[in-house]
Amino acid sequence: MPSQVSTQSTWLRSYYFVRALFSIWWIIIAVIVSGKPALAALLFVIYPAWDAVANLADARSNGGLKVNRTQALNVVVSTITTIAVLLAVMKDTHAVLGVFGVWAILSGLLQLATGVTRWRIYGAQWVMILSGAQSALAGGFMITQALGTVPPTILDVAPYAGFGAFYFLVSAIWMTVAASRKTSAKA
Repeated sequence: MPSQVSTQSTWLRSYYFVRALFSIWWIIIAVIVSGKPALAALLFVIYPAWDAVANLADARSNGGLKVNRTQALNVVVSTITTIAVLLAVMKDTHAVLGVFGVWAILSGLLQLATGVTRWRIYGAQWVMILSGAQSALAGGFMITQALGTVPPTILDVAPYAGFGAFYFLVSAIWMTVAASRKTSAKA
């Protein structure tokens, strides 16, 4: 009978793979719709909404929102960001990128904190910690771009999503290899 940690570790690996695949899908669609402002606006709204849903699902699968306070806060931050992006797309892309920048900083720091908390239980969280830190730095860069004169596009957010996909994929693979080694060692 698998242990609770083993079951949660399996969930986490699957969750990381799904997060990576979503980000890859989002980037592909962003490239396709980059010249279509209405579709790009929809993608801008979908990204933080997806993050809110994903954090909610992960927190619920790992003991609930009360136990996973950083993720609970990330759900709130991503939900507020979704609403803020919805309002910002009605203004201009500078506002959208500014909102994304603030969100990247906050959600990155919350992801970093979640990774630190999970390290003791699941291991292999160094990638998520690095991802959270990189997200916070990228957020600062997005804010700088938002203050510039060149109108930002959805392609300015695509690298951020690309790094997210990379980090989630590396985490999923790292945890899969670690689980396989652990199983082999027991055999």
